[in-house]
Amino acid sequence: MDAILTYVVNVISLGGTYALLALGLAVVFSVLRLINFAHGELMTLAGYTLLAGIVLGVPFWAAVIAAVVVGGIAAVIMETTAFRPVRNANPATLLMTSFAVAMLLQVIFQNFISARGQAVPVPSMFTGSIPIGNAQISIIQAISIVASLASLIVLKLFFDRSRWGWAIRAAADDFETVRLMGYRASRLIAVAFLISGLLAGIAGVLWVMQRGSVDPLMGLKPVLAAFVVVVIGGLGSLPGAVIGGYILAGIEIALQTWLPESFIPYRDALTFVLVVVVLSLFPNGLFGKRIAEKV
Repeated sequence: MDAILTYVVNVISLGGTYALLALGLAVVFSVLRLINFAHGELMTLAGYTLLAGIVLGVPFWAAVIAAVVVGGIAAVIMETTAFRPVRNANPATLLMTSFAVAMLLQVIFQNFISARGQAVPVPSMFTGSIPIGNAQISIIQAISIVASLASLIVLKLFFDRSRWGWAIRAAADDFETVRLMGYRASRLIAVAFLISGLLAGIAGVLWVMQRGSVDPLMGLKPVLAAFVVVVIGGLGSLPGAVIGGYILAGIEIALQTWLPESFIPYRDALTFVLVVVVLSLFPNGLFGKRIAEKV
């Protein structure tokens, strides 16, 4: 029972982070039909902002807020300077632009900050654990679970009850109709990038707190996992991004926990084999039917 409880906690903690990242990718895809591979660098930038705030003696809560805000602002700047000029280009151009932005930011991090990982000191109040039965759950894991679930709830309220949330959801089905309703394309896309950046900032803070360090390539693995999550959920599907995040986390944690030691080196390969199995059963993703029909 304790092992199952620990498994569930790990899945909710990791799955929440994956869901936040995947939602950021899905929101941008829904309005621009772009998979932004520079999304992971927004996460890394948030991590470095958190580190800078701690080094400068800023209160930890203020450093966290600054990291999230910087992620959102950087995403809007990225859209304005890199993606807006090529918005009407073919999808391959948009994709290559996202790769170019990602590589540029990685080089900046390596040359102007450090090519090595930097330890991020977390306040001692977050280093303990919480006993649940005979199991122990770290405080950082508990914070990650609460923060990710709270972010998902706030985002759902935004999409369900706000005018801009409705517009972004409608744009996933028919962008042109949304424009005819009076929404400016540039403003709608900027709002989508802002939300994406804020989600990357939150995910970056949670990721750094759990791993205790930040490095120039920190966002690479999570954003690749988020891309897989978006595909599992269905490109452009926001609910699918959330569910896909927890599915991928469940697969990864299950293999990490119960896979025989001799198979540990093949864990990532087995993860993607299981992902292929899921996609073979749902070729368009779990909630990708409408997008597939439109194409």
